[in-house]
Amino acid sequence: MVDPVKNSNKRQEIKMLNRKLLEISGVLNVESFDSEEFLLETEMGYLMIKGQNLHIKNLSLEQGLVAIEGLVNELAYVDGSSQEKSKGFLGKLFK
Repeated sequence: MVDPVKNSNKRQEIKMLNRKLLEISGVLNVESFDSEEFLLETEMGYLMIKGQNLHIKNLSLEQGLVAIEGLVNELAYVDGSSQEKSKGFLGKLFK
């Protein structure tokens, strides 16, 4: 996992328009995604995006850019392994 303290020279920009379009730079990898949750590995750590009817509008890992459309309900940086984060609510409930 990327340590955000050690990467203080890195830059990440997150731009959201009306909770319907999310543009993110500094993306290293798309770990998992479905219509309700995206998990992105970014230069600042793992970023979880939750919402409804989410889908990728544009993706360019060479440039580190992702654009996601849908209704965005939550953005959060998360710790731990990507497998734990992608289990979802029921997986976390029944550990």
